[in-house]
Amino acid sequence: MTGVIVGFMALISLGTFLLSLPNAREPGMEWDFWSTLFTATSAVCVTGLVVVDTGTYWSPFGQAVILGLIQAGGLGVMTASMLILMVLRRAIAFRDRFELYESSRAGGLRSVKGLIWLTILISLVFELLGAAAIWYRLRPIEGGEGALWPSLFHAVSAFNNAGFDIMKGFASLSGFARDRVFLLIIGVLVVSGGLGILVLLDMASKRSWRPLSPNSKMVLLVSAFLLAVGFSGILAAEFTNPSTLGGMALPDKLANALFHSVTARTAGFNSLPVGAFHDETLFLTMALMYIGGATGSTAGGIKVNTFGVLLLATMAAARGYEQTSAFGRQFSHRLVYRAVAVVTMSLGMVFVGTLVLTVTEGFAFSQTLFEVFSAFGTVGLTTGITPELSVAGKVNIIVLMFVGRLGPLTLAYALAQRARKPRYALPEEDIAIG
Repeated sequence: MTGVIVGFMALISLGTFLLSLPNAREPGMEWDFWSTLFTATSAVCVTGLVVVDTGTYWSPFGQAVILGLIQAGGLGVMTASMLILMVLRRAIAFRDRFELYESSRAGGLRSVKGLIWLTILISLVFELLGAAAIWYRLRPIEGGEGALWPSLFHAVSAFNNAGFDIMKGFASLSGFARDRVFLLIIGVLVVSGGLGILVLLDMASKRSWRPLSPNSKMVLLVSAFLLAVGFSGILAAEFTNPSTLGGMALPDKLANALFHSVTARTAGFNSLPVGAFHDETLFLTMALMYIGGATGSTAGGIKVNTFGVLLLATMAAARGYEQTSAFGRQFSHRLVYRAVAVVTMSLGMVFVGTLVLTVTEGFAFSQTLFEVFSAFGTVGLTTGITPELSVAGKVNIIVLMFVGRLGPLTLAYALAQRARKPRYALPEEDIAIG
């Protein structure tokens, strides 16, 4: 995993260099190193937080660089590293082959190369189909040719759960709050990218619930549960808020509540002003951002797989069982320990990041905490404070975005590699809990 981390750092460095070129900015826009580094990191980590407006600050070349960084970051850590090895015609270690083979069996694949190329192909198909659908909606507004670039940009950004937009004025998708078809297109792309290629392959090959792998069932069930919780919570909390859903017709209220439930966990697009949300909505959104999407997907967070395992373990403990099980399978204690480690260390990073941002910035605590959860979860939603961050605040968020993108995966991988059995058994003892 060290090579993957170095590779992501190199990609961020390359993006910073390209975005520093004069033709990457619109005429009259001044260059700032920290803003450029922030943008490159946000793009590679598919976060979507920005300190300068993407649609007005960056030129078409700069936007193309951002889109390339989003695509590279969204391919996934393992897939990207295997692709690099394959291109260089280097031998893939047996351990990596075995891990990828075990992961790819859900889709009926038998080779690493097949998994890599199929991942790229499926991503491109979703992005091109999404771009065509978006173009059809934008054509009356932008014109045929004028809608091509925005359509492609937003389709790639949505499928990779990046949340970048070029609508200008930090507006995100607020101009489409009453275009239910447009929100549906973006939402489908976000959900597809958030489920991950392996789950999509499993669904396509099995075509029914029973033969799906336990991993796919876990992802689908937990994702549906979180989607329902987010939808009902946002709808109830914001139903009468005049700054968000209050002035909309019922169909638009339903569409926007569902859209924000989809994007709050992974993508960071917003059709409603997040800064106008009630505190309970912000709190619910933080929880959704922290959990994120599926392992191996373009989404961030601790992952729905991890959350599902912990939820099952908690339910088992509450019922007096010592084993965690689901879908006719029993999960090892080692798996539960890994989930606990990922959640605990992730919360530690959020705590430290919030503490630092509270010291360096002067924003309300709820805004600060929301910004940290958004950065660590690589979501990209903000209450509006991102452009106002100090240099220290930008550095803090940069670190959180990078750790949030690679931290949980790196930790889980490291714990798996270090797994070992004790040489002898110690006598058991109880410690007071609760």
